Amino acid sequence: MMDVLRPVLININGRIYRKNPVQEETYEEEEDEDFSYPGTAIEECLDEPCDTHNIEQTEKGFRCAIDVPSVLYKYIIGKKGETRKRLESQTKTSISIPKQGVEGQIVITGAQQAAVVSALTRVEVLIESFRRKQPFTHFLSMALNHDQVQEGFVRFQEEVLERCGQDAGVDGSIFQNPAKLHLTIGTLVLLNEQEVTRAHELLQQCQDTIRDITEGKALPVEVKGVEYMNDDPSTVDVLYAKVSARDGSQKLQQIADRLVECFVSAGLMEREWDKVKIHGTVMNTLFRKDPSAEVKGTARKPNFKDREAFDARNILQEFGEFYFGAFELNSVHLSQRYSTDTTGYYSSAGHITFS
Repeated sequence: MMDVLRPVLININGRIYRKNPVQEETYEEEEDEDFSYPGTAIEECLDEPCDTHNIEQTEKGFRCAIDVPSVLYKYIIGKKGETRKRLESQTKTSISIPKQGVEGQIVITGAQQAAVVSALTRVEVLIESFRRKQPFTHFLSMALNHDQVQEGFVRFQEEVLERCGQDAGVDGSIFQNPAKLHLTIGTLVLLNEQEVTRAHELLQQCQDTIRDITEGKALPVEVKGVEYMNDDPSTVDVLYAKVSARDGSQKLQQIADRLVECFVSAGLMEREWDKVKIHGTVMNTLFRKDPSAEVKGTARKPNFKDREAFDARNILQEFGEFYFGAFELNSVHLSQRYSTDTTGYYSSAGHITFS
């Protein structure tokens, strides 16, 4: 009942759609789903030009082309082409899809403008729903790997292993790579170069707004203290370092929240919390099997099966106010997941500076 009262909402180019999940068929480890489309979409376009849909009139009727990453084609095609056939039958349109692996446009044609709009809406909702199931590829980050902080982190790791190494689950495999210490502002699913370029351009557009907050200067920050993510300190999966502006201001929080607001409004990011949790992961049990793992913001829930938590009670007692270091933060990066640049940090697809 609550699913009906509070359905999943999907933001597509500023338009909000309700999705009612109903399993119809299963293929390639994915579920084909049915959706609830806005009933007014077709009616509105009978009286309005529907400029937001970019519908073109041709000699044979109407046409619309949309850019879709090739990895998502299969969800429009469906098992044995059944999803596409159903969409075409229900909307009385023709849907042309490029070959798998070839980046291009999905083209929808039909005799009636309203029919093309209906098919377009359904395709967009279908794409957005399955996009949410893809693991994230990029994330907005603030690097914390300043030399002083790295040195502090290495000292923290050595002292924790020396004093608390006998505590359940505590070993060297669950510590972050010092060169990749960072704040995660938000995660993105960017499935081709065109989408990466769009995210980069949007980040650039945010630069003036962020500089208004920093007054055009680098932001002095300090990394001090550790905290845990869950309710029980004896079974912790993630331990993070606390990061704050040295002047006691909320500028760091304001920057993070403003960036998320910008990317969420553009439909490139999902809002996870009312405000960004400012933290830098220092210990994560996912690192046991995958040193490059990221738990925050994954499109799919991380696999917690056989995940061994650790007892952080002694660490919190002895290192609760541990001082990692201070430095001047001056940039935000569009970082690529599972990558490394020449400095040891994540490869960047673009960045902005505070000064």
